[in-house]
Amino acid sequence: MNDFLLIAAGFILLTVAAGLVRVLRGPGDADRMMAVQLLGTGGVASLLLIASATTVAGVEDVALGLALLAAFASVAFVNGVETDASDASEANRR
Repeated sequence: MNDFLLIAAGFILLTVAAGLVRVLRGPGDADRMMAVQLLGTGGVASLLLIASATTVAGVEDVALGLALLAAFASVAFVNGVETDASDASEANRR
């Protein structure tokens, strides 16, 4: 069973690596942010699978930290988009 979990974690990491291409060459900022969310979700999933397959202490904590980091990145992106939109609308009024 441990081998299956490690193979599944490797497969998830491969899909995350494919999403990294979208981060680097994404056509827009929203596409890049969605790819970063994929990186966070895939990283958490693979870390949890690795934690289940091995007995290494602290892997669950690292997964939790990565999940929090991904959530804060989304909030920061949305706040940045709202700030840019309000600055643009204020500049158009002048």
